[in-house]
Amino acid sequence: MQQYEKDHLNLVLENAAECTVLLKFNGAFPLDGPTSIDAFGSGLRYTIKGGTGSGEVNSRFTYTIEEGLEREGFVITSKEWLDEYDNVRVAAKKQFIKALKAEAKAKKENPIMYSMGKVMKEPNHELPLKRKSDVAIYVVSRNSGEGSDREVIEGDVLLAKSEIRDILALNKMYDKFMLVLNVGGVVDLSPVMEVENILVLSQLGVDCGKVLADILTGKQNPSGKLTTTWASWDSYSKEGTFGDWNDNRYNEGIYVGYRYFDSFEKKALFPFGYGLSYTSFDVKTESVTADADTVTVNVNVKNTGDKAGKEVVQVYVSKPSVKLDKAYQELASFGKTSLLNPGQEETLKLCFKLSEIADYDEECGCYILEEGDYLIRVGNSSADTIIAAVASLDKTVCTVKVKNVLGKPDFSDIKSEKRPVEDIPAEAGRLVIDSTSIKVAEVNYDNEPEVDEVVKALSDEELAFLQIGNFDPNAKGLSIIGNASSHLAGAAGETTSQLTGKGIKPLIMADGPAGIRIAKEYYEVGEFSYDANNNGMIPESMLEMMNPVVTFIAKKLTGGAKMPKDAVVKEHACTMIPIGTAIAQSFNLKLAESYGDMVGSEMEMMNVNLWLAPALNIHRSILCGRNFEYYSEDPLVSGLMAAAITNGVQTHKGCGTTIKHYAANNAETNRYCNNSQVSERAMREIYLRGFGICVDNSQPKAVMTSYNLLNGTHTSEHRGLIEDILRGEFGFKGIVMTDWVMGVFGGGKSIYRNALSNEVAKAGGDIFMPGVKGDYDNVMKALSDGSLSRKQLEINGSRIVRMTKELAR
Repeated sequence: MQQYEKDHLNLVLENAAECTVLLKFNGAFPLDGPTSIDAFGSGLRYTIKGGTGSGEVNSRFTYTIEEGLEREGFVITSKEWLDEYDNVRVAAKKQFIKALKAEAKAKKENPIMYSMGKVMKEPNHELPLKRKSDVAIYVVSRNSGEGSDREVIEGDVLLAKSEIRDILALNKMYDKFMLVLNVGGVVDLSPVMEVENILVLSQLGVDCGKVLADILTGKQNPSGKLTTTWASWDSYSKEGTFGDWNDNRYNEGIYVGYRYFDSFEKKALFPFGYGLSYTSFDVKTESVTADADTVTVNVNVKNTGDKAGKEVVQVYVSKPSVKLDKAYQELASFGKTSLLNPGQEETLKLCFKLSEIADYDEECGCYILEEGDYLIRVGNSSADTIIAAVASLDKTVCTVKVKNVLGKPDFSDIKSEKRPVEDIPAEAGRLVIDSTSIKVAEVNYDNEPEVDEVVKALSDEELAFLQIGNFDPNAKGLSIIGNASSHLAGAAGETTSQLTGKGIKPLIMADGPAGIRIAKEYYEVGEFSYDANNNGMIPESMLEMMNPVVTFIAKKLTGGAKMPKDAVVKEHACTMIPIGTAIAQSFNLKLAESYGDMVGSEMEMMNVNLWLAPALNIHRSILCGRNFEYYSEDPLVSGLMAAAITNGVQTHKGCGTTIKHYAANNAETNRYCNNSQVSERAMREIYLRGFGICVDNSQPKAVMTSYNLLNGTHTSEHRGLIEDILRGEFGFKGIVMTDWVMGVFGGGKSIYRNALSNEVAKAGGDIFMPGVKGDYDNVMKALSDGSLSRKQLEINGSRIVRMTKELAR
């Protein structure tokens, strides 16, 4: 390992406990030090460092939780059980692959493509438990990934029967027992709620065992909070649809996550914002003040326990409902203390603007603050808040005048009933907000983009090349993530290399969001770099579905050229950071920024210009297979986390982020051609707000559109999304690219087609990725028949050229 690898790994490991969430705690932990321990569960040897697909990182090494615990001095006394479980696992895996191939055949699907993102569910077994130590843990693991959604079945969202049986048995057998969750998303814990010590370890990268050892022994104190509501499956909203092949209807409107649970008075097992610590805290509001519509809340936090720890304070607002229905409360601000020793205290200053939480009125096409009382709540979870102040607005005001551009779904959103009037504590502060102090923001939708002189001089053919990701016009291989870059082995792709003679260098893109995803071993031929393993970075899950002949053909189609005999094989290693959900659970923006800074430094070393991350789609449903990549069910958390990581990355010269997937990309089923039907209000308040926050706070260099359609139009072809909202309203100044649109994956039996390069260009999309000859031909044909103007291509191309001047090295 080189020094930067050691430094970066230490940064992750030394702060990872901030990303974990202690759900239940009875004082049995922490332990006095490493000891003998009976350790059970799939997560011991089949540890999930992060999900599959884009979230993968080709790390130099990975330790299982078993290995990590042993490296820290623990003695695992349950080896017999673990060895027997290995046999169960091997047999189950064989059966899983066999069944998957049979399913694909029955559905007349390509088994390789059908397998993408699908993972084996936890198998049931009858292995006996034997007590050999005084301490025990059970580690539940769950995996998911790009291309497939989760299921409400045993061994996935639901615990397997053998997991429930063993967890409950261990809870009775040991006074010191902890249930550990090595998961990227919610698992229904309702059958095991009698367990008194539960930790969401999450998926933290290459050495989850080291972090768990630190938590078990008290070297680190968990201080994370849930960014998604954990509940029994039956408690989640059944409004709307999820996983439908053609159309997903978001009937629930704005009532996503805790907004639903709070507004419809549903009880969660563990609410949004919840998390315990090995110590205790006293949280008191010192003052609440207002300057125009800026509200400042000063909160004192004191460590009243006997161990050092950190606490997260959250500020929510309950808004008056006059014309528009409202969620019971909405997160408006949050902050985290520094490490407080026992008896130590700190005052957090939490600020927000009322105009930032204005509601969207579709009828008038504007964001409004309705007259009435705004209840300002302070607490340490969405279910544990106290009204600290009441801010009264004398009349309804429009904060931003915009226009409806997103189309209409074929339904009306649900509405919540007004909650009874609450008693206001006598000690709550009283504020008066003068409506005249809130200025109406103006949006200019008619800015004429400047065309670069270099772009004006390009031919139509050269302009078309600029619009399409880099491709070899004579190549016959598939251009996919992992082999669409010729200058960095294993990188996701790059902009065209056809115009270097004109001074337009390619921008190199590497996948994310858990770190830089490139080939570990590579060789160079001149300026080009190739994967030394020549496998096209095909995911292991897909390789398992192939026989040797198919594997050989697939590697030939997606891999590079045959490695010369005299080639020198080199290696480079990138650091894996915790999954997005785990980072957000820290509620620590400085920590998130430090992770971005770390990634940016590695981008500089590897000559990567654009990182295809962070990903900030909303946890609309716990079933989304890619939720582990995303931050939260709440747009404020999502937007601020993405901005913090972006700011960290972009402190490095020539490095930028690509925030994704814009927008309403909340399921993996038929993701290329699925239509998300969402109201304009829900889109603006829930699914777009995080992107706007990120742009406002960090100005990322690029935005990636999503595969799906929105109300009948592909997001990548949606001028309202791209030009009116992203550029006009949010003020985005960078480039817009598509996700990796490939006909081999999309379409199929869907009633909707795949996205088209010429339509993307017309909508103001700058780059169609990853790019093949057919995409280029579509642009040229549209130029020829007049359906696409040269002026639009010049505008798109100018944004690309400006970005290459800024980033290309």
